[in-house]
Amino acid sequence: MPTPTEPDSQGAHFIGGTPFFASRHDQRLSYALYVPKDHTAQAAPLPLVVIQHGTGRSAELYRNQWKQFAIDNRCVILTPLFPAGLVEPGELHSFKFLEYRGTRFDEELLHIVDEVGERFNTETDRFLLHGFSGGGQFAHRFAYAHPGRLAGISIGAPGRITQLDDSLPWWLGTGGFKERFGIDIDLTALRALPVQMVVGGEDTETWEINNVGGPNWMDGAEKTGRTRIERLETLRASFEAQGVKVRFDVVPGVAHKGSLVIPVVQEFMAGLLRRRA
Repeated sequence: MPTPTEPDSQGAHFIGGTPFFASRHDQRLSYALYVPKDHTAQAAPLPLVVIQHGTGRSAELYRNQWKQFAIDNRCVILTPLFPAGLVEPGELHSFKFLEYRGTRFDEELLHIVDEVGERFNTETDRFLLHGFSGGGQFAHRFAYAHPGRLAGISIGAPGRITQLDDSLPWWLGTGGFKERFGIDIDLTALRALPVQMVVGGEDTETWEINNVGGPNWMDGAEKTGRTRIERLETLRASFEAQGVKVRFDVVPGVAHKGSLVIPVVQEFMAGLLRRRA
């Protein structure tokens, strides 16, 4: 045992910025956290904020960029990591659509969240979720599956959207959702969920999101808009048509850069955390 003046060489890695831990449920997946250094197992559980990476898997970068937010707002930051090439070499996009070849990424996130609650003294019944780009794709589809687990959601600049519209087939819309995932979309819970949609005002490049015939393409995606701004506007319209209120933020001067929309996302989430306090 360390003396009172010696650091705990093991426990020191479980506060502040942590290593990446393998998920106990599926060790192919992992997660890191930022835990305020004065948080203890004996304290009241802290709220949990999940930041979901996009195609580039910048989980560690996001964790570090949210460190000060965790300190200032008394919360724990969780950054899951869903590796590329999980099932097939070079495969990049599977997690964005919730399920791929038997892996349910939405359920795996919930396993990670519950594990974090046990190990790090956080609130896990409901948590905040933000994702940008590919993470924004995952985030809004996750909200369809599990709105009751969310205290708020921020959907950042998804390149491909799933409209809240049962007349469109998955993943263009939510047609066949129950048959595919075994659960109904709870519109009552969605309508009660604080929702932010955020995109840069200069997010107009189209080379990555108009890749007809690509592995993450579906004919009909082009009808949702040419740019990420237009597609997010289409997603907002589909939410509002179902009675889901949306805060819509366009960040001036910002292109497709997740780190540059963080201040606007943090302002939204800080407001939600204050309301819960």
